Amino acid sequence: MGWFWADATLAAPVAPHPLPRGDASPPPGCPMHKPSSTSKSISSTSTLLAAPTIPQGSCPYIPPDSATSRTSAPQPTNSTASTLSKFNPLNYMPSLSNKRESSHQSADLPLSRERSSIPKGDGTGNWEYPSPQQMYNAMLRKGYTDTDTSAVESMVAVHNFLNEGAWAEIAEWERRFGRGLSRGWRACKRGEAGTVFDASTGVDWDERREQMEEPRLVRFMGRPGELTPKARMLQVLAWAYPDKFGTQPPFDRHDWFVQRRLPGGQTREVRYVIDYYEGPPEPTGEPVFFLDVRPAVDGPTAALERTMRWGGDVWYRASGGSVREQSTESR
Repeated sequence: MGWFWADATLAAPVAPHPLPRGDASPPPGCPMHKPSSTSKSISSTSTLLAAPTIPQGSCPYIPPDSATSRTSAPQPTNSTASTLSKFNPLNYMPSLSNKRESSHQSADLPLSRERSSIPKGDGTGNWEYPSPQQMYNAMLRKGYTDTDTSAVESMVAVHNFLNEGAWAEIAEWERRFGRGLSRGWRACKRGEAGTVFDASTGVDWDERREQMEEPRLVRFMGRPGELTPKARMLQVLAWAYPDKFGTQPPFDRHDWFVQRRLPGGQTREVRYVIDYYEGPPEPTGEPVFFLDVRPAVDGPTAALERTMRWGGDVWYRASGGSVREQSTESR
């Protein structure tokens, strides 16, 4: 996915947007890719405690503690209030404490939070990632009590890295289609190779002086227990043709709701689905992750966008686009 793409290749091409290896490997207890003990694809060795009020697999990536975020969630008025009313509607997560509050914690953890590059939907700045202490508290509330505190900072680093990669891919989708399908096709017919270059330089081929308004992330939710239709189809293919399509299901799924900034000042909300895959580790033991990011097919426009991007790349490679462009440049 842009500058995140790895050189390593999976056995089966099920996740087209890989992330390169990092210096930090999440430990076995990391909820990032072990969302629940009931998942068929991932087994957990952690000791689980009952946590009926916490949605399984919820991502501990939360917005800043502000008056807006504190007051935006409905407040329960009695013991019969809905469980969902206790969650922040921006990320479907309960408020996470940023202080040490458990006897299971053997060492102090940093309380500082890193600001992401992802703009918030209300225009009040960028989203913030959880501090290591908040990450640890989130795992305790899910029931993971045997997590090594010395590994939590590495887990936060990998978590943040994956989310930055997901946003970079979403930004590329918006760069192509934010000004309409016709502009999007002019970008897609150049194939992924040509688009990666232009995405990295931030220019448009036809109108290089025109500036696009940056998309914003309105809200998001983790849904690790629910396979997307594409992931489910790939699992069926893996069952039927294991030599060609055999792969593990994604270890996590997110739905991100993005505010698309249209020409003329209008906005439109677009839902993106993200499947997180874990690839074979590098010989040095470093982890490899792959992200499959695309707009959800909530309507004909999203279906056309996905078809254009896939079909444009197929056409570019099948018609010898790179060779054709090289010969044109040499003239």
